[in-house]
Amino acid sequence: MAVSPDVEGSTYPPVRFRVDEVRVRAFADAVGYRGPGVPPTMVTVPELEAGLGVRATYLLMTESVFYNLASGEGAAAISRLRALGHAVGLHAVYPTVDLDDRFDRVVSWHNPKPEYMSERVPGAVNVYAEPYFSRQAYRSDSNQHWRSGCPHEELRGGGFPWLQILVHPAIWVYPGATMGQTMRAMVEAESARRLDQLMADGIHVS
Repeated sequence: MAVSPDVEGSTYPPVRFRVDEVRVRAFADAVGYRGPGVPPTMVTVPELEAGLGVRATYLLMTESVFYNLASGEGAAAISRLRALGHAVGLHAVYPTVDLDDRFDRVVSWHNPKPEYMSERVPGAVNVYAEPYFSRQAYRSDSNQHWRSGCPHEELRGGGFPWLQILVHPAIWVYPGATMGQTMRAMVEAESARRLDQLMADGIHVS
């Protein structure tokens, strides 16, 4: 999710609102809660955000080993994000930027290195470049650890004039006190879905 300052003439599509609004406090409360054992199909982060009036930018990879955007499941995921009112940008692997019609003109680098992280991307917005990025107004939950500190209290108190938040939905929908525990819970939950996919493809799994 990216909460960015309003910039005149910008084409960057993430949500813009004042951080002292009630819905942002509600979001801070919501993402601070991870219900143990709650299946991700019951309450997903995109649905939670949409229910709170939050329009997020989801950054998806075309080179991931974990999912295939060209599959029916991948296309359905993009359609669902769009239906909920969210933007869809590219989570690119440097230096390749292939913005086809599935994506808004927004790019975020996967595992970026300092030497290119904030470079301008021709024809697109790099979310790590000014005016959308400032280390003082950026929070990331990478590896289940808030960089520069947890933003919850500052969000509740309206302490940010603007903020870009990077969250990884899987961290918030699977139980686990550490990244290792959370990822193992995700893998366990995924096993049943993978068996269903195999059976749908004509594979005998009994």
